[in-house]
Amino acid sequence: MMVVMTIIVTIVSIAVPFYSSAIVRARESVLRSNLLTIRSVIDQYTYDKEEPPQSLEDLVQEGYLREVPIDPITNSRTTWETIIETGPTGESGLFDVRSGSDETSLEGTPYNEW
Repeated sequence: MMVVMTIIVTIVSIAVPFYSSAIVRARESVLRSNLLTIRSVIDQYTYDKEEPPQSLEDLVQEGYLREVPIDPITNSRTTWETIIETGPTGESGLFDVRSGSDETSLEGTPYNEW
């Protein structure tokens, strides 16, 4: 019985770090996908309206997004870091978006720099 328990504990102790790493990688993948989608929608909105959106909510109200996506690192829709700049038309508005998390990715780069 002790041998079986020892084998089970050994297997679990090996599997837990792999499981934790897999969850972080999945969240990072979702973050990359969300950022790509939001950035693409910002560009499309700016092209269509000839002025940048003022917020992520503008993208939802105009039908470019169904809802503001959840930041998978912070698990919140409200923590997105929006970057406001003046565009080529002289209009100031939403230029880019980043994660609001101050955590570091598995690659070693902060999520709020992606």
